[in-house]
Amino acid sequence: PSSPGTMASPAVSPDSSSHEALSSVNSAPACSPTSDSENLSPDELELLAKLEEQNRLLEADSKSMRSMNGSRRNSGSSLVSSSSASSNLSHLEEDTWILWGRIVNEWDEWRKKKEKLLKELIRKGIPHHFRAIVWQLLCSATDMPVKNQYSELLKMSSPCEKLIRRDIARTYPEHEFFKGQDSLGQEVLFNVMKAYSLVDREVGYCQGSAFIVGLLLMQMPEEEAFCVFVRLMQEYRLRELFKPSMAELGLCIYQFEYMLQEQLPELNIHFRSQSFLTSMYASSWFLTLFLTTFPLPVATRVFDIFMYEGLEIVFRVGMALLQFNQAELVQLDMEGMSQYFQKVIPHQFDSCPDKLILRAFQVKYNPKKMKR
Repeated sequence: PSSPGTMASPAVSPDSSSHEALSSVNSAPACSPTSDSENLSPDELELLAKLEEQNRLLEADSKSMRSMNGSRRNSGSSLVSSSSASSNLSHLEEDTWILWGRIVNEWDEWRKKKEKLLKELIRKGIPHHFRAIVWQLLCSATDMPVKNQYSELLKMSSPCEKLIRRDIARTYPEHEFFKGQDSLGQEVLFNVMKAYSLVDREVGYCQGSAFIVGLLLMQMPEEEAFCVFVRLMQEYRLRELFKPSMAELGLCIYQFEYMLQEQLPELNIHFRSQSFLTSMYASSWFLTLFLTTFPLPVATRVFDIFMYEGLEIVFRVGMALLQFNQAELVQLDMEGMSQYFQKVIPHQFDSCPDKLILRAFQVKYNPKKMKR
């Protein structure tokens, strides 16, 4: 895997990842900066200034939320730097880089002994430059034998090629990396999708999965993205979701409806009275992990958590959105609700993904009940 500092091409940052890069700064332990901020671009400095401001606003917010949700705080919280508001920018950047550099270098130890703190830090967002390596480590995709088959797979032809070509143009059509038929993005996306359709003939190619692969390709080279995707399909319930029968999607929808009925009975009754089916709005949440719902900076934060905690985060974020919007939704008819889900909900947390994450972890989620 490419080292986090010098990301291997074709790494492209998700659209002006303004709110996500380094959003875990306020979680780093304070340590004295050893280098200055000369090697930061003006953009990065501006971003850090914005983040600093955002952290201040957030702190007030999350304090009130945390007091309601005290049980989730753990011993790791003592590491949160309380001086973040007064510390200078290079200090913030330094903290984050030192901390994540350490995590990557001592991965096995963190994974085994500092699991709670690692989980908290991931929930605060993996800094952009570390995502490629951390995602690979999280799903154990760093030494996969299938990586060596990749170039061979590209020489073969797949029965799914026409389908893949057709859909690729519709994947992140606004994103620079994927714009235009001859773009590097479309080329590598086609390669990875084709290679996967050859290693897993039962699933072949499934619509929606290209959004997940596209996100991986914004962070890492195609062989690495391919390995991570294979892992996600095998280990994260995704393969079941994308099988032709889509039985697993039906199960997720069924489980989500159970939560809705239990936690938001009034909204549930309203949806039913309007024949507004759960599958109408939630199918894409599960199939694309919110990548077709939120702008990339927000969706990538959800994806960070998915890489560590699995599909549970999709249920949590989905419920958080419904709770947040219940009062508005019960006033709307079916058509109004469809519009609301398409136009309003996706942009509610653009300026502050942390609020969405905080709300998601306040949602009641009982794994035993879900299994049953």
